[in-house]
Amino acid sequence: MVLSTPKRSRRRALLALATGLGLSISSLIAPAQAAKEVAFVSGAFRRSISVADLAYLAETGKARGLLADILKLGRQDPADVAKLLNQKLDLPLVLTSRLMSTRIGDVIIRRVATIIYPLKVPAPSVSVPAIRAGVINGLQMGSGGLDAIRFLEAYPAEVMEVNIPALMAVVQKAESIAGLVKFFSESPLDGLKNGDS
Repeated sequence: MVLSTPKRSRRRALLALATGLGLSISSLIAPAQAAKEVAFVSGAFRRSISVADLAYLAETGKARGLLADILKLGRQDPADVAKLLNQKLDLPLVLTSRLMSTRIGDVIIRRVATIIYPLKVPAPSVSVPAIRAGVINGLQMGSGGLDAIRFLEAYPAEVMEVNIPALMAVVQKAESIAGLVKFFSESPLDGLKNGDS
C-alpha cells in the first residue's frame, strides 16, 4: 500500500517531533559536562592542566604532574596556590543569578569572558552563558559557596581556555585582589557610559 503525500508528510512530521522530544528529554537527563582541563594559551603556546590535578593540589597542598613542574619553574609554593584555589566566596544563589542578569552584571561577565572561555570559542554567545552556568551550578553544588575547583567542576565545557595575554593585562591593572575587585566593579560603569554591553 502506497501512502498518499499528505499522510506521508504527517508521518514524517510526527517522526521529527518524536525525535526532537526524545533528544530534548535525553539532554535533560544526561549529566552536564564539566571542565576536565584548563588550557593556558598565548598565541601558538598551549599547556593544559587537568582539573583533577588542580583539585588534588587544593585538597592536599601538594602538586603533581605538569602542575608540579610549572609551580617549580615559577617558584610558587604549592601550599600558597592551594590556599588560593580553596578561597571560598559565599554568595546567595538567587541574588547572584539576578545580578548576573543586570546590565552591569552582563558587562562584568563579558569582561571575564575575554579571559576565560571554552577552548577556541571566545564568542560571547558561548563564553558568557558558560561563565553564568559555572557560577550558578557551582553555587548550587557548594550550597551557596563558590571556589575555583567548584567553578571548574560546574563549567559546561571539557576544556576551559585561559587567554594569558588578556589575563596579564588585567593583572597589570590590578596588583592585588582588592585592585582586581575594584577593576571589575568600577570598570563596568565605563562600559555602560560608552554604550558597550
